[in-house]
Parts: sequence; C-alpha cells; structure tokens
Amino acid sequence: MSSDDLFVAEEGVIAAAERLLADGVFDSPDEQKNFEQLLKSYQKLFRTARRLMRLGDHNERQLNAAAEVIAQKNRELESLSIKLSKYLSPQIYNSIFTGAQGVEIASNRKKLTIFFSDVVNFTETTDKLESEDLTNLLNRYLTEMSDIALKHGATIDKYIGDAIMVFFGDPETKGLKEDALACVRMAIAMVRRMRELRSEWQELGAEKPFRLRIGINTGYVTVGNFGSNDRMDYTIIGNAVNLTARLQSQSEIDGILLGHETYSLVKDEVAAEEQTPIKVKGFAEPVRCYKVQGLYDHLAEEGTVIREEQEGFKFHLNLQKRDKKDAIRILEGILLRLKS
Repeated sequence: MSSDDLFVAEEGVIAAAERLLADGVFDSPDEQKNFEQLLKSYQKLFRTARRLMRLGDHNERQLNAAAEVIAQKNRELESLSIKLSKYLSPQIYNSIFTGAQGVEIASNRKKLTIFFSDVVNFTETTDKLESEDLTNLLNRYLTEMSDIALKHGATIDKYIGDAIMVFFGDPETKGLKEDALACVRMAIAMVRRMRELRSEWQELGAEKPFRLRIGINTGYVTVGNFGSNDRMDYTIIGNAVNLTARLQSQSEIDGILLGHETYSLVKDEVAAEEQTPIKVKGFAEPVRCYKVQGLYDHLAEEGTVIREEQEGFKFHLNLQKRDKKDAIRILEGILLRLKS
C-alpha cells in the first residue's frame, strides 16, 4: 500500500471541513476564525506527515534496492567461493576462509604422513584411447580416489597427471599415530575400489584397466605456502616427500609399501611384511620398508589371522606365515608351560 492510500481518510476530513467553512454554518465570526486556524494547522500537519511518508517510501525503495544488490553480490561471492573451493583441498580452503591460515609466503616444520599413488604403465595403458575417452577415464579415476581421500581426512596436495599426492597431519591432525593409520586405511580402500573399477571398465571394453602402486611414509617436512606474492601453492617439501615417491615406485602392482616409521605407528592394526631395504639418494643407509597385507580386522574376518587381546593377554597368529600344524605345536608348548 502506498503512502497516498494511507491518507484517504484525512483528505476526506479536510474536504468536509472546507465545505463547512464555505457554507458558513458557524454561530459567530470568532468560532469560524478558530475553526479556520484549526483547519490550517491540521492541513500543515497533514502535508508534513505525507511528505515524511513519501520520503520514507523513497528511502524504503532505496533500502530494498540496496538489499537486493547486496543479496546479488552475496550470491555472486558464494558462487565464486564454491568455484574457488574446487582448486583447494577442503581443509586448506576452510582454514583460509576462517582466518586460521594466512595467504602470505610462510612455512613451518611438521611431522606428517605422506601418500603417493601412481598408475602403472599409464602411457601404455592409454595409448589406444581417444583423448575424450582418456579424459573421462582419468577424471573418473581421480574423482573416485579423491572421494576416498577426503572421507579419510586427507589433505589433497596435488594431481601430477595420473599421480596423486596427499598428506595427513596438516592443517588438521588427530595425532601422529591416528593420522598414519587413517592414511593406510585410505590406501587399502583405494586398492579395493580400484579392483571394483577394473571389473567395471573391463565390462565396458577397456583392455588394460588402471592398476596402482602406492607408497606411504612418515617424517618431518616443510609445509606451507610456496611461490611468489602473486601465485603460491600450499604444499610440502623435504626428504620425507622424496622417500615417499621412491617407495611408491618400488611398490608391487596393486601394492602398498610403507616406510619404517609409518609401519612402527600402525603395526598394531596393520599386517605388513618387511621387504628388502631400498637404496635412496640422500639417505646414507638403505631404507627399511614393509609391504601391506591388510588390516588385522579384515584379515581376521577372512580367516587368515587369529587375534585375541584382553588385559594382560595378547595373541596374534598370521596363518599366511605359519601353517596350522606348526601353530598348534607352538600353542601346545605354551599350554604346557602354563600348566606346569
């Protein structure tokens, strides 16, 4: 409703008063004069009120217009923010937009768990694919692996062609041991998902579906913003990163190779077999490494591991390394000692 509509009744009152003056219905000149003065005051007040109302309407329209402009700008900012988030790991994006992380060139030392994965013989695998098919296949692979990484709390550092680099422990951490365990669980989930994808791709006619090599290592790195004042990248550098890449290259196909410190952190939950130490540039001694066989919980479900843990008692039997007869002989010996 406009301000003019609000004053229809008042305009009617003024018109009626003016008719009374024109008809001369007053008993005396003084009464008429007082009425005229009262009418003039009322008319003045009416004009002032209507002017204020119109000014209020004008200001309200301006405020509404400004509010719409602000709302539109907010929508544009939200859209831009969503687009920008696609280029950053969620943890980095959140830390920047909450103010916890600056955007200046800066770094610090931290012990992190680092993950590298790479597609085996990627060029050979994709030689027969058209560029459109290759793009779709690669994007599907990266999307599936990234979803698993984010589900396990990884900070996605970068994609290097078909390779993926992520790390655990920055900018958010659950503790060194939990971060390392989350990384290994993520890697196992990725290998399992790749088996499912290979079956799917083979049904679609792919001759050589993707297969992975994975390396995981824990160590001190320099983490932070690197680059120039105009273009920077939040990443990690250091010998621990280089070692992770080397572990990945030495891993078996569809295998996960751990560095010694990672293994030390996860050995209570992860079954792994020590491999021949590898020589790595920058390390004086050969580096100990371990091939992941699986999570003990999963292996127990499959019947390849028997575990029992209670207060003061811990029993672990890996049937992949000991046959049943040998295991029974050892257990019988333990029982004899307990009975004696």
